[in-house]
Amino acid sequence: MSAQVSKLPPDRGPLSAKVVEALGRTPDAAHELPDDEAVAYAEPYGDDLQLALYLCYELHYRGFTGVDDAWEWNPRLLGLRAALERRFLDALRSDVTPADSVAAALDELLLEPVDGEGVSYFLRDEGELRHLREYAAHRSLYHLKEADPHVWVIPRLTGRAKAGMAAVEYDEFGAGRAERVHSGLFAALLEDLGLDAAYGRYLVAGSRQMLAVVNLMSLFGLHRAHRGALVGHFAHVEVTSSPGSRRLAAAMEGLGAGPAAVHFYAEHVAADAVHEQVVRRDVVAGLLADEPELAPDVAFGIAATDWLEDRLGEQLLGAWRAGESSLRVPL
Repeated sequence: MSAQVSKLPPDRGPLSAKVVEALGRTPDAAHELPDDEAVAYAEPYGDDLQLALYLCYELHYRGFTGVDDAWEWNPRLLGLRAALERRFLDALRSDVTPADSVAAALDELLLEPVDGEGVSYFLRDEGELRHLREYAAHRSLYHLKEADPHVWVIPRLTGRAKAGMAAVEYDEFGAGRAERVHSGLFAALLEDLGLDAAYGRYLVAGSRQMLAVVNLMSLFGLHRAHRGALVGHFAHVEVTSSPGSRRLAAAMEGLGAGPAAVHFYAEHVAADAVHEQVVRRDVVAGLLADEPELAPDVAFGIAATDWLEDRLGEQLLGAWRAGESSLRVPL
């Protein structure tokens, strides 16, 4: 997989415009960044705020071509990021209702409806190759850095939780074999679908709903205060991955997407069935044994992830059932 970093994308409104403009210059331009008042009036789930936040977070991953590395820890930019995070989190805390207990939240995720109507069901039962390609383009915003946001929580855990998290992440990063790193497997999936596997290639096309999904894990991962929520998010990913991946592997195979495309999801069927047990038994239970006061944060992480994934699913299915593209920019 290419180590290429992406270019700064076009803005999606006044907040992101000022961030794009500033990042294109030296950190001396930090005084031109938006102030807290501008953030306070932004739509928390809108394209403008979500892109501005995504740009701030991406500096902690691979960055952007031509952007000074000194921006990563620039105090003014960090202040803006904090304001964007508050707006996003306040909205989520208002809109999301966590389960009464972590056990109840996890049990609910394990329930598979007889007549499912989500994205993986649609792709398996009704989807066309164009839908698979759009889905892959959206998901590339995360899967080309798969597991990276979750690594940040490891130094903040102890004992069973730390060991369990490290064990799962070891698998995500190929268990010591570069050719099995999951982000690389996804790059091969993109190529099988005739898409560009360059890192960040589809940022310009990704919907605000997809940006929010990725931003949530970056937000949780970067803050020690949100370690419980990050574990909740991770539990949601691992518990729901295996059955969803089985449907997606069937969709890829049924539509002739290619062996690498099928393999990416087939790999997750078996691996994540095991990971789900490790996450429940060691990561979640271990964390709550050490820090039982974090149970509400874990439940919130699960609920917020579920809520944002549902919004993304509604956006994708709404566009596809209307015969439209789900992407902001056509492939």
